[in-house]
Amino acid sequence: MSGGVDSSVAALLLKKQGYDVVGVFMKFWAGTKNISAANKNRCCSQEARHDAMAVCAKLKIPFLIWDFQKEFKRLVVDDFISGYKKGITPNPCVICNREIKFGLFIKKALKMGADYIATGHYAKLRKLEIRNWKLEIARDRAKDQSYFLWTLTQKQLKHCLFPIGDYLKSEVRQIAKKVQLPVAYKKESQEVCFVNDADLPGFLKKWIKQKKGEIIELKTGKKLAEHNGVQFYTIGQRVPVGGIGPYFVADKNIKKNQLLVVQKNDKNFFRKEIKLKNVNWISGKPPKSAKILVRTRYRQPLAECRISGNKCIFKKPQIFVAPGQSAVFYDKNDELLSGGVII
Repeated sequence: MSGGVDSSVAALLLKKQGYDVVGVFMKFWAGTKNISAANKNRCCSQEARHDAMAVCAKLKIPFLIWDFQKEFKRLVVDDFISGYKKGITPNPCVICNREIKFGLFIKKALKMGADYIATGHYAKLRKLEIRNWKLEIARDRAKDQSYFLWTLTQKQLKHCLFPIGDYLKSEVRQIAKKVQLPVAYKKESQEVCFVNDADLPGFLKKWIKQKKGEIIELKTGKKLAEHNGVQFYTIGQRVPVGGIGPYFVADKNIKKNQLLVVQKNDKNFFRKEIKLKNVNWISGKPPKSAKILVRTRYRQPLAECRISGNKCIFKKPQIFVAPGQSAVFYDKNDELLSGGVII
């Protein structure tokens, strides 16, 4: 129970279906000691905790608080910072789902006697006769969060429930309003929870030293401007270089601390293929079907591709492909097949 409308309605729906529901609020790493209360991690702020507690009181279900602060800092935040230090663009939501929500949380819940854990993720879970479980894109495609769930296994999925996967966000809001849940009108946040006010550069500067370097036009090798460190930029990010451009980051030379930039129509901005690591097939093995669809960033339109070993070859070259992000694969029927980390 995060204190948001999605997990609150998920709990409501499960109770209506006859489940014995317990609400659990997870305490994550909130920030450095000197950080102001207003800028603490939104996922475990005092306001979020009070909202979750109020919803549980409204639903007449038990409310628990589980402390994962140390684990979240070590497994999610440190991994995030380490990734940026190496010059890649990590995805902390994928790591949080793997290590915390569907890792430590599910283990503790099962140990305490739970049959399932449920979350407010927008994703659909289906039971099959041939094999156990399959994940699908949510009915509300604009809110679909299956992209962040590619690390899940059959062993985990048999203990998971995603109650709002078949609902539109507008319907979830309406349900919350109809029963007068305290969070019915609460705004949602789509940024990294521990990066305050979406100020990623500000957050990273607390952990990574700034170092001036050159912004190089990839096509000509010409120096266009200077930057304060390649670690503060990601592939596809627009780079201010005075009155010319616009220019975007196409690559990074970590050793020379150089940003390599191109204009948007430059062929160097596109990738024909990518290599992957940590690939996970939800069913346990690759499908027989040759037609696979992929997205290499959240909410990117699905693109046709084929898989060859640890390589993904695009039918049409793709833009904004950043190492550290996830490549997530689907079939033509919206089933989540697999995912891996782009290297």
